[in-house]
Amino acid sequence: MPGKRKYFGTDGVRGLVGRHPITPDFVLKLGWAVGKALAHSGAKIIIGKDTRRSSYMFESALEAGFTAAGMDVYLLGPMPTPGVAYLTRTLLAELGVVISASHNPHYDNGIKFFSKDGTKLSDQTEMEIERYLDMDIKVVEPHLIGKVKRLDDGPGRYVEFCKSTLPPFTKLNKLKIVVDCANGATYDVAPNVFRELGAEVIAIHNHPDGLNINMDCGSTHPDSLRQAVLGYGADIGIALDGDGDRIIMVDREGVVIDGDQILYIIAKDSHKKGRLNGGGVVGTQMSNLGLELALKRDGIPFARSKVGDRYVMQMLREKNWHLGGESSGHIIWLNSTTTGDGIVSALQVLQIMQETGLYIKNLLEGLTLCPQVMINVSLVEKLSERHWTKINNRVAELEAELAERGRILVRPSGTEPLIRIMVEGQDQAETQKICEDLANFVKELTHTF
Repeated sequence: MPGKRKYFGTDGVRGLVGRHPITPDFVLKLGWAVGKALAHSGAKIIIGKDTRRSSYMFESALEAGFTAAGMDVYLLGPMPTPGVAYLTRTLLAELGVVISASHNPHYDNGIKFFSKDGTKLSDQTEMEIERYLDMDIKVVEPHLIGKVKRLDDGPGRYVEFCKSTLPPFTKLNKLKIVVDCANGATYDVAPNVFRELGAEVIAIHNHPDGLNINMDCGSTHPDSLRQAVLGYGADIGIALDGDGDRIIMVDREGVVIDGDQILYIIAKDSHKKGRLNGGGVVGTQMSNLGLELALKRDGIPFARSKVGDRYVMQMLREKNWHLGGESSGHIIWLNSTTTGDGIVSALQVLQIMQETGLYIKNLLEGLTLCPQVMINVSLVEKLSERHWTKINNRVAELEAELAERGRILVRPSGTEPLIRIMVEGQDQAETQKICEDLANFVKELTHTF
């Protein structure tokens, strides 16, 4: 088992800009350490970023760190995370790097990495990088310092890839779509993908200014998308997050469709067409119980991983399955991609709509979600083992009250200083009360630091 990581969370290194470790000096050293741990001199490394103002600063820092380690750097500019994963493979790069804090506000940022296969780095690899982070930087000999080049055709390559995930000659010309780009990395490529496939596209939140990424928009704030779908009379709305690896949808009646529901639509259709190859679907501990019950009723095996798309991927590999995802909207479809891809996931649903002539509401027949309440409790610092013991004891008491009617999950966020509380049950009022009671219990504990 790998030891405890000092800097890496569930998805790279992330935090508040200007506070350690999200500072230019640390990110420079991170680039050097990654170069030393993973690549040989002259290896190709590509860097993409989202639209945060700070991403430009960290791009320069990484560039300096990688070249100091002797790596050649190729700059993609603003590019969705799954686009970087794809281009890492097709450009035969040793490593892909994304500067992004995903769905977080502009004042957060982070660095995440993809292997040459377009997959997340292993825990062991991240531990090796951290070993180099504890060393002093040693610049390679001057004649071995890496070169830097900017790649201008990255967005076009990725657009063509997204289109290629559908059967040849697929057209979406019967669909009117609103696309919320979250003022993030998909602001240009996402509308182009859907337009080039023939859809009528209304793009919103596609004018990033470096500070408005995810601000009251995107997959975490679908209200403006709902209003746009209803106002334009669209068939469907698509909300991406700041780096384009997750998706939430809105149906033509303004109902928000989460990742569990999207996963169900894709799974049911794929099972019918034999595209699951006899395998099942991976969800997480947060996936709705209703999804599990509906899939099993349809004869589709279901398994739960820990929360986080890296753990979904890990279980998919272990089981040799092809489809998995999270309720937050990370959908992994290994028949086409190596990581969560919001645009590709949307295309799967749009193709099903176009092919069947059915709207989302009809495609969701057979799925009844159980009431689920989630509350985040902010932390000043990590809870101690003593605090967790008290929380676990309280959870056990509340689970005894719920009996067979539901379940409780309490976990620390892997990307933010939060405790996430989820209660699921058959009765909405009871579920809400238990979640609020537990949140208040945790809040009181945080006052004992």
